[in-house]
Amino acid sequence: MRALTWHGKHDVRVDTVDDPEILNPRDAIIKISSTAICGSDLHLYDGYIPTMKAGDILGHEFMGEVVETGAKSTLKKGQRVVVPFTIACGNCYHCGKHQYSACDNGNPADNQDIGQEMYGQPMSGLFGYSHLTGGYAGGQAEYVRVPFSDVGPIVVPDGLEDDQVLFLSDILPTGWQAAEYADIEPGDTVAVWGCGPVGLFAVQSAFLMGAHRVIAIDHFPHRLELAKRFGAETINYEETKTYEALMEMTGGIGPDAVIDAVGLEAHGFFLDNVVDQIKASMFLGTDRTHSIRQAIHACRKGGRVSMPAVYGGFVDKFPLGAFMEKGLTLKTGQTSVQHYMPALLNAIVEGKIDTTFLISHRMGLEDAPKGYKMFHDQQNEVTKIVLKPAFDRVAA
Repeated sequence: MRALTWHGKHDVRVDTVDDPEILNPRDAIIKISSTAICGSDLHLYDGYIPTMKAGDILGHEFMGEVVETGAKSTLKKGQRVVVPFTIACGNCYHCGKHQYSACDNGNPADNQDIGQEMYGQPMSGLFGYSHLTGGYAGGQAEYVRVPFSDVGPIVVPDGLEDDQVLFLSDILPTGWQAAEYADIEPGDTVAVWGCGPVGLFAVQSAFLMGAHRVIAIDHFPHRLELAKRFGAETINYEETKTYEALMEMTGGIGPDAVIDAVGLEAHGFFLDNVVDQIKASMFLGTDRTHSIRQAIHACRKGGRVSMPAVYGGFVDKFPLGAFMEKGLTLKTGQTSVQHYMPALLNAIVEGKIDTTFLISHRMGLEDAPKGYKMFHDQQNEVTKIVLKPAFDRVAA
């Protein structure tokens, strides 16, 4: 089959690789109909995530048709399913608490030592996201093996197009969990750093959860315009000082809750961010954490900090004193997608949530390397790229 493979920083290629096979009775094989390039994939593209190996198949946002099942899979051939990016067994201690992104069994034992040393506990399994998370082949391919297929995938009702439900695989539940972790109360003002896909879904979700005001912060004009469609007020940090603007907009109190949807590759020529970039270039540091520092600085006393953004390593200059003295709380973590998928699918069916506004480009799988470069270099114009392997099959 054809699949997008990683070969180094800014080097991804579509190669011919072996077709996936059933390895466990709970497995299923999915023929991919749609798969998306995620902002988190750019961290791999930029070389920030360790334990990648040449030839690893990328992609963790995907859906398609069931073409083969193991003896213990609950799926049936011919069903259309969306697959969560988190791989969870459904039976361990954490899965029993619906903490699927903390599953103890999704990550094979031979990959757990790395996470144990880095984070104190091994990470759960994720599709297409390094050997730190299991070394699983991802879904930017024609086919993919799905472990624990009786737990993860959700069957798509007839009448729904791929574009309507594809983002149930990751970014819609991630944006929803981000807003949920902000503990939004009626009348709240919520500030969201980053108007990428997760940030935009966090804006949408915050309003659905009862936020009175949502303030979206970015520097890409088109993404800020998308946030305005949901009723958000906006701050372009290249034109306005963010902290000062937030204080003015909230009467000097600060937002009740803040959401960091930027992560380890923060942009901007701020002193702390420039220092972080220099350290990263000299291998003296990893993450650029300007956005979370600024969010903590701006949040009101007694407020809440939600951090759906991806961070991978160690940070310095963390405002721990401000965090403690202001009495803030922080919730973060990979998304327990399986927990949110059923309710969010119902919301899509009922017309309460639309995700299709986000898609700016559709391409064949063979164009995936071009898509990565576009997403990396043209983030104002490119909001979401969906890859359709069928485009290549028709062209052939």
